[in-house]
Amino acid sequence: MELWTPETWRTKPILQQPNYTDGQALSEVEQTLAKRPPLVFAGEVRALRHQLAEATEGRAFLLQGGDCAESFAEFQADNIRDTFKVLLQMAVVLTFAGSCPVVKVGRMAGQFAKPRSADTETIAGQELPSYRGDIINDIGFTRESRAPDPQRLLQAYNQSASTLNLLRAFAQGGFADLRQVHQWNQSFVAKSPLGEKYQDLGNQIDQALAFMKACGISDANSPQLHETSLYTSHEALLLNYEQALTRRDSMSNNWYDCSAHMLWIGDRTRQLDGAHIEFMRGIHNPIGVKVGPSISSDELLRLVETLNPNNEPGRLNLISRMGADQVEAKLSPLVRAVANEGRKVLWSCDPMHGNTIAASNGYKTRAVNSILKEMKGFFEVHRAEGTCAGGVHFEMTGQNVTECIGGAYQITEAKLADRYHTFCDPRLNADQALELAFLIADTLKAARQG
Repeated sequence: MELWTPETWRTKPILQQPNYTDGQALSEVEQTLAKRPPLVFAGEVRALRHQLAEATEGRAFLLQGGDCAESFAEFQADNIRDTFKVLLQMAVVLTFAGSCPVVKVGRMAGQFAKPRSADTETIAGQELPSYRGDIINDIGFTRESRAPDPQRLLQAYNQSASTLNLLRAFAQGGFADLRQVHQWNQSFVAKSPLGEKYQDLGNQIDQALAFMKACGISDANSPQLHETSLYTSHEALLLNYEQALTRRDSMSNNWYDCSAHMLWIGDRTRQLDGAHIEFMRGIHNPIGVKVGPSISSDELLRLVETLNPNNEPGRLNLISRMGADQVEAKLSPLVRAVANEGRKVLWSCDPMHGNTIAASNGYKTRAVNSILKEMKGFFEVHRAEGTCAGGVHFEMTGQNVTECIGGAYQITEAKLADRYHTFCDPRLNADQALELAFLIADTLKAARQG
């Protein structure tokens, strides 16, 4: 392997980057970030790698979810709390169904930048740079708003630090108490139009908790009942931000990107000779790669070799995003090729990005039925290939938005305008996300028993 340093990515071709007009201002911001405290720590990252290694071997399951793109305008404690709450609720359902630990990773505290299909967009005859996330520019459609501003990197760092502080308090301060989370699930079952369908699973969890209590397992002797771990992740799109937050660990002498516990590379920036692969190959965080329908088996195997040359479980997460109608045909040969090479990777399913459609009223949306169909197809591929379906990856929010159609509450295209708040891609709301957890519970249970 070629010599790697945190800045060797700068010698490689790079896509999906903003055009900063003031290079001096950008350099000063990078230097400021390089002096700021790390957002996460090497020991936490190593703990996540260990848990993802367990998921790779089929002894745990990854639940990754959160906002499509975090915003500055909607930054408030209630929104962070509500998304964390839904992740906890989903995790309880999936833990019971899979009879294994669920590794919780949020798309939070850093998920600001978004790749775009075009560098510009045109409205009413005016062409301006595309909105690329609040860390880069503003969604307002003016030339001033769309100009990339390096100072936004500092605002994103500050917001991420505050978000992490609150998440750690929620995780360790009693908010994650297992009995409380189950009470929230019972309330969801009671009000859901499909509540009867979920009632049996709810009753089984009730019985399990009652049995634990009868055996003397309590908060006093089992902190796992009222504490949890939530790790953070985001797409490593802006490599100047990532480099500035990369630190050398004094214990291991390894480099860690301390902007998040886990980073991933998008389907648009996974070029083998590109800057994003170059940067990610050298950091010791667990990393993900989005795997879309255009990738070949040979290309995927070269990516796996480059990013995980030592074949370490817990290092690499391949995130399938094929689309409901293509998942079985496109994913099967990839899973087979990786398995035949004996590669230790964690496969997870992103059922969101391959199922985006345009509603008749112009809104970008996703159908819950298509999301569920892709997830079931993902599990079926792994069942047929004798491999492990290791996780799911959702764009979701704890807010009561109307951005995805369908689900038990039957959000229609006509209702999308009611509370369509996303700055980028449509997200599942709290009820839809939890509903999917219940709906895949049987599939997960069968997969883990198989």
